Amino acid sequence: MADVVEHEVFNQLALEMSQEERDGLLKKLSVQSSISREPLYEDTVEEIPVADNEELFTKLPWYYRWFLRFMAFFKAISPMKIYETKQIAKLGRGIDIRAPGVFDYRHTFLLASFQKSLGELKEAARFFYSALDSSFNRDRGAFYAFLASLEMEDIHSRLQHETDPEKIAAEIPGINEAELRQHASSTMESIFAAITEEQRSTMYNNARSLYCLKELASFLFDRVLLTFTFEPAVSGQASLANVVKEQLVSLNNILFSFKKPPTMPLIESLFVFILQNYQDNQNVDIDMDMEIQNLLSKAEDSLVAIRAFNKQVPLTLILRCVYRNMSLAPSEISGGEDWFVGYQEYWKHSVETQLAEYLGGRRQQELFNTFRYFLKGTSLRALDNVASESNPDGLEVPGSFSLSFLLTFYSALFITDINKVLRPILLEGEFIKRENRTIFTESYNDLNKLEDDIKRFDTILSPIGELGKRFALANEETSLPAKRRKIQLITEDAVDVVHDIVEQARTALNGLVTILNATIVLNTEGKSGILANISKFMEKTGGPNIVAISGNSTPVNLAQTPKGIAFLNAISDVIQKLQQTLQILDEIDVVEAHR
Repeated sequence: MADVVEHEVFNQLALEMSQEERDGLLKKLSVQSSISREPLYEDTVEEIPVADNEELFTKLPWYYRWFLRFMAFFKAISPMKIYETKQIAKLGRGIDIRAPGVFDYRHTFLLASFQKSLGELKEAARFFYSALDSSFNRDRGAFYAFLASLEMEDIHSRLQHETDPEKIAAEIPGINEAELRQHASSTMESIFAAITEEQRSTMYNNARSLYCLKELASFLFDRVLLTFTFEPAVSGQASLANVVKEQLVSLNNILFSFKKPPTMPLIESLFVFILQNYQDNQNVDIDMDMEIQNLLSKAEDSLVAIRAFNKQVPLTLILRCVYRNMSLAPSEISGGEDWFVGYQEYWKHSVETQLAEYLGGRRQQELFNTFRYFLKGTSLRALDNVASESNPDGLEVPGSFSLSFLLTFYSALFITDINKVLRPILLEGEFIKRENRTIFTESYNDLNKLEDDIKRFDTILSPIGELGKRFALANEETSLPAKRRKIQLITEDAVDVVHDIVEQARTALNGLVTILNATIVLNTEGKSGILANISKFMEKTGGPNIVAISGNSTPVNLAQTPKGIAFLNAISDVIQKLQQTLQILDEIDVVEAHR
């Protein structure tokens, strides 16, 4: 249930925040923001891939190649190896000049300055890890939908309004459920098709930034940092680069791919989800301006640290030294290509949810119309301690709608009409089989105490009841996740009680229907296979056991007399009411399943 609630919160952010609120927040961010648009990663001439060592060797002047072969003769190694060593040494000296204290090419050590810069990069990534954990990682589709509402305002507006089932139904009177679903689906697909290439490109670039942020935020920095120890050879902290070179290649690819800082709409989307998550978890009002300024400051500091690392640490050059490969170059990481799939799936789910809610509401209204007729105009009796329009602070209990109906059925029909027919049979009926007597008696008693059972449940939910006390304590919980969990457990316990009451009522209704149906199946002599004394009830309804017609002494079948027919009709009417009660309970289940 916690996951469902969280998903609903993100849906509210994505769907219910007005465009004016979005625009206002974006404007506020833009005014307060000092985030630089300077690239995070800049390609330099030194880092442009060059030919490999063998190709470079073949392009050397003949006399230099001859010199290398001469040296190779005395050192007993290949000329290529000597050339490669000289190239690495030259590159290493260049790294020393550009970034002193970062890398020792002679021993292939990463030095203390590298450790310090990597630690600062880790701290910068940690902020974005928290930001992504509160947003993109929780509900990717809802995040894309919110971002798209800023980048594709026209598409978002159309999806919101043109797929609204209530508006479709108003525009197309008489549309049935299947046609409504088809219309909403085809409209949604046509809107997706209207997304321009420019809009797709913008969303893709944002998605790329998100994936790069995600990869950087989840990079295992400690696997590299924990390899640093004191090295006498350099008189300080150092790490053997060959040990962590694979991790460094991965980091280099991430940084190379993350060239541009996140756009302001992307930053806004991250911040909105962060602030919503913070407010939900703290269960307090927050100063939006102050929190936005705080987040902007942290974001700028983090981007500055990323930019600084790329400038201070020539990671590509270091890796060329480590791998002894002058053509080594970073490559783009994949990610972001699936943004449209996530966006589509989100809207398909949202449209289906809206359809279910609308159709559920329509079914509920139809059900209310049925109630009014069936219950003779009596209004449903709401439970005092269950959430309702009159008690919005009560506990929401799935299935309580059925209890309200049964409670009203009890007072409006059972006591006033049905009981007048059933009670005499209970008290005076002579059942041919004992098991039929047992079924009838137990079913009758269960319905007769239905009001007491429901009121007892309502008392349990009251401030003095077991579940009511637990609910009050849960509402005092300051941690929202803990509060949700406690309320979830209380709700589950309440639902179990509701289920038991409703199922007991169903069993009783079915039991009575079965016995009564069999009772009024009479043989040619007007006798019942259930009640031995059915004629007694017909006599009470009116007429002696044997009557004479036109002086004829032949016994008359009481079931064929007006008052006998009236008795059997009364039973049939009770059966119909009981069956309709069962049918309405089934319809309530369908409605509640779509709520």
